[in-house]
Amino acid sequence: MPRLTTLAKLFAADYWIVLDDVQFARRDYQHRARLADLDDPTRQQWLTIPTHLPGGRATLIRDAVINAPGLARRRTAGMLRQHYGASSHWPALAKALDPVLGAFTTGRTAMVAEMSTRVLLDLLGWQGQILTSSDLPARPGRSVRLADLAAATGARTYLCGTGGMTYLDPAPFTAQNIAVAPFRPPTTGIWSAGRRLSALWALTALGPKSLAARLQALPVGAVPTPRRPLDA
Repeated sequence: MPRLTTLAKLFAADYWIVLDDVQFARRDYQHRARLADLDDPTRQQWLTIPTHLPGGRATLIRDAVINAPGLARRRTAGMLRQHYGASSHWPALAKALDPVLGAFTTGRTAMVAEMSTRVLLDLLGWQGQILTSSDLPARPGRSVRLADLAAATGARTYLCGTGGMTYLDPAPFTAQNIAVAPFRPPTTGIWSAGRRLSALWALTALGPKSLAARLQALPVGAVPTPRRPLDA
């Protein structure tokens, strides 16, 4: 259940490259989301998918498995209904989330995480393409790898969040004639907690159409030129 700022980056991109063959990071947003009460977003609670790493810390995201998938599915469904069931948009959202709950049967944390993002993008009417990093040619090295993945799509611009800008080396991108564009969404209103809260709060508070309109209305400076890949 991606954060609002993450969903906004995806919405602004033409490609989302799912990094399935990088190391899983515990206590990150790969297997958990921060939910906020519909009427009081300052009241928050973590939704976590209990995850086992068969290979220890070196386990890749695609190899992480869910502990007790059935129990995790029921707990997830209950927490989502508890937080957002009172919204007038909940019936449609609950139906859209069925594939997410169904993904628990795979036993893979990454499948649930990816499906939850796909569902939210579909609700917003995103028209981009989703690719998987393990299917694309890329050299090792953090920035080199991302530049290669961007080049594999034919992109001329790489859309980077503020966190990524702190470590990204632009040289590999420059070498392939790919611009690095920082993505900086607003910091007020629904965006004030957008780096922490799952986008579910905004979706249930505003509805998909209203939220999509706000994403489309982001300042031109925050949304670069077409063909923007995004890793997540």
